[in-house]
Amino acid sequence: MTKASDSTFAYLMQDVTRQLRKHFDRRATRFSLTRAQWRALKAIRRNEGLSQTELADYLDMEPIPVGRVIDRLEKAAYVERRADPGDRRCWRLHLTAKAYAVVNEMEVIASGLRDEALRGVKRQDFETLLRVLAQLKHNLVALDDATNEERGKA
Repeated sequence: MTKASDSTFAYLMQDVTRQLRKHFDRRATRFSLTRAQWRALKAIRRNEGLSQTELADYLDMEPIPVGRVIDRLEKAAYVERRADPGDRRCWRLHLTAKAYAVVNEMEVIASGLRDEALRGVKRQDFETLLRVLAQLKHNLVALDDATNEERGKA
C-alpha cells in the first residue's frame, strides 16, 4: 500500500459515511425523527428488550442523552418501557406497532440508497469490501481489548 492511499483511507471512509447519512436524512425527513432517534429505533429493533444502558453502549452514547432520546420516542408512541421481571430498577425497551411501520419504511429507504450507492460496483468487489471492513473492525476491536487488558494489569 502506498503512503498516498494510507493518508486518504480514513478520509474516504468518513466522506462515504457522511454522504450516506446526508442522503438518508434527506429521504427520511417525512418521519420527523432525529438521526439519534432513528438509530435508537433501529438498535431496539435489532435487540428488542435491551435496557437504556445497553442501548447507550450499543450507540456509543452517554446514558443521559440516550434517556432523553427514549423519553421523546416514548412520548411520540414509538417506544415503550417495560419493567424487567428480574430487576425492579431496570426498564426494557420495546418498539410499538407505530415504530415498526416507520422502521420498515426506513429500511426500504436504506435499501434503495444502498442500491444507488453501489451502482457500478461488482458483487464480488462489494463482498471483498465487506470482508475487508469486517477485518478492519476485528483489528480495531482487538486493539481495544489489548488496551483494556493492559489497563487491568496496571
